[in-house]
Amino acid sequence: MDKVKSFRDIIAWEKAHDLVLLIYKVTENFPRSEEFGLKSQIRRAAVSVPSNLAEGFKRKSKADSVHFYNISEASLEELKYQIFLSRDLGYIFKLDYDYIAPLTEEVGKILCGWLKSQKIFI
Repeated sequence: MDKVKSFRDIIAWEKAHDLVLLIYKVTENFPRSEEFGLKSQIRRAAVSVPSNLAEGFKRKSKADSVHFYNISEASLEELKYQIFLSRDLGYIFKLDYDYIAPLTEEVGKILCGWLKSQKIFI
């Protein structure tokens, strides 16, 4: 495997970025009343996942990097709840939810693998 030279080389980041793009599309039709509520919150949580991966990648110590990767994992869990809530409120169609939910699980598994690979260096 080639050495990871940029955060863009991290598969977890790539999958998380794809998830963000999907979340932006799906939340586009949220009610106007949610513009500064759930719509904003769900987008922030989604963006936080790849953002913290990118930030962690540039940290000087592995321990500091792992801290940001843990934040990325926590943001993903927050996002999982928010899409669940959005489905229950009728803001996300069941069909969209049934596509997004497994994608969040996939991102989580890949992120967990990345995190484990980094912890061995601490």
